[in-house]
Amino acid sequence: MVTSSLHAQGPAKRPLSELINLQQPGWELVNQWMREAKNKVQVLPKIPARADSALLAAQVTTRSPMGAVIYETGGILVDDGWLRILGSGSPKMNRSLMSWNQDKPAGMLLVADDVLGGFYAINGGAFGQETLGKIFYFAPDNLRWEATNKTYSEFLVFCFSGDLKGYYRNLRWKGWEQEVSALTGTQGLACYPFLFTKEGKNVGKDKRGTVPIQELWNFEQDMQRKLDGSQ
Repeated sequence: MVTSSLHAQGPAKRPLSELINLQQPGWELVNQWMREAKNKVQVLPKIPARADSALLAAQVTTRSPMGAVIYETGGILVDDGWLRILGSGSPKMNRSLMSWNQDKPAGMLLVADDVLGGFYAINGGAFGQETLGKIFYFAPDNLRWEATNKTYSEFLVFCFSGDLKGYYRNLRWKGWEQEVSALTGTQGLACYPFLFTKEGKNVGKDKRGTVPIQELWNFEQDMQRKLDGSQ
């Protein structure tokens, strides 16, 4: 399974030659999904050396859609950058999938996020055994992990062709496209009043400021622990 491979350690690591699959490349499938996309999709160009090191770190083959995204892209931006799918990193999104996960909780693998601090993670055990390999979404407006019941492949198809307008209907405001497209893939928008408060539910009236996406992650995880009484 993908999540177990991604945490492979030590001398058992496979070399690049075993990870690059030329016979059944997953990139052909991902490309097909993007050609059929109903949403705006931008593939950030890869930097070959970064792509090699990112794939080696991930230890997944390019036969899988995840391996293909890591190896063939610097990341993927959807809907003017509202959604960011992690690849091997690029100047516009200067973080790779594995580097982004270095200091994150065990039992999950963060694979994408949105501009308001919503985070998508593959369940590697943190959310129970019944949903291993499925994507969970950390919602910035309630600070809870929510099951999507989607695999990584299904999640990509949803990003490219799903009803993102409907999915994010309570979190978008008039003119968001211009505001979001000005950001890099390592930035997000902090809203005040906070989205998870009663006062912050009308996002169009909130004050919004550009912050590092890492800062949004840290703040939201800290607030979740405090609200749960675990800190």
